[in-house]
Amino acid sequence: MKPRRRIAVISVVLVVCGVPVVHAADPGKDYPSRPIRLIMPNAPGSSADTMGRIAATKLGDALGQQIVVDNRAGAGGVLGMEIGKNANADGYTLITTSLSALTVSPHIRKNLPYDPMKDFEYVALYSRQGNVLVVHPSLPVKNVKELVNYARAKQGKLNMATAGAGAQSHLNGTALMMAAGFQSLHVPYKGGGPSMAAVIAGEAHWSIAPAGAMMSHVRAGRLRALGHSLPQRTPLLPDIPAIAESVPGFKYVAFSGFLAPKGVPKPVLQKIHATMEKVVATPEMREQLALQGAEPAKGTPAEFRKAVQEEFIEAGKLVKTIGLKAE
Repeated sequence: MKPRRRIAVISVVLVVCGVPVVHAADPGKDYPSRPIRLIMPNAPGSSADTMGRIAATKLGDALGQQIVVDNRAGAGGVLGMEIGKNANADGYTLITTSLSALTVSPHIRKNLPYDPMKDFEYVALYSRQGNVLVVHPSLPVKNVKELVNYARAKQGKLNMATAGAGAQSHLNGTALMMAAGFQSLHVPYKGGGPSMAAVIAGEAHWSIAPAGAMMSHVRAGRLRALGHSLPQRTPLLPDIPAIAESVPGFKYVAFSGFLAPKGVPKPVLQKIHATMEKVVATPEMREQLALQGAEPAKGTPAEFRKAVQEEFIEAGKLVKTIGLKAE
């Protein structure tokens, strides 16, 4: 008996005998049927946390299930990424991107507990933003050029606050100093919040970090913004020029998205991606991100993965230039 005919006969026998024939179900059809956990490798109140919560709320509403944020900050995002990697690959655990943990940590940490390219599904992008260069208001500089000249005159006596060695604020600040030809003393803090507090208090002179972490302080007059890292001026930051206007070629664009543990069924991944694409197109999403100095981002999972890969390569070059050593 031919295989196809044998299957048909067996199905008929099972039906006659009262045994139902169960066909493989589409795992994405009824997804999600319960709340989803979102691993946040950043501390509460950080720029990444704020934007991740905006995206999670909107995605959860569109999917019809709550998305519960689980902050797992530590080791520059490595802790949260490791927890996400080891979660069940059923679509009920997502992870927000930690660019530092994905693109910098592999170059400076020995025995990293995950492979950023092999251990995650790249699901959907949701935002992009630039970093903002800020100084303490007492510093006698009003723009990027004046800061560069002032720092040169001080011969390395200014302090640059960062979220820690190897953090994006560290690499971005170092890249700016290299491109503009000036020096500052690097003062690493334990996270973006403490580094911003240091500049606000006048303990450090300047920093360059995500717009979302800066703009409320800029609007309140606690910090002075000199420029942003996007390639050109943007309506999101209408009163702030691009750093590239004073330092040609300098740019940095940070993007955020959702990852999942490797092995989540494709129909589930496709449903999350398609839903997020619709969410980022809504005026509500655009308005909420704009308050953080960010804009919605779209892209296929392959484009998302490629963007991380390219940033990984660039971060590796900068880590080598700076001379950061593996811990």
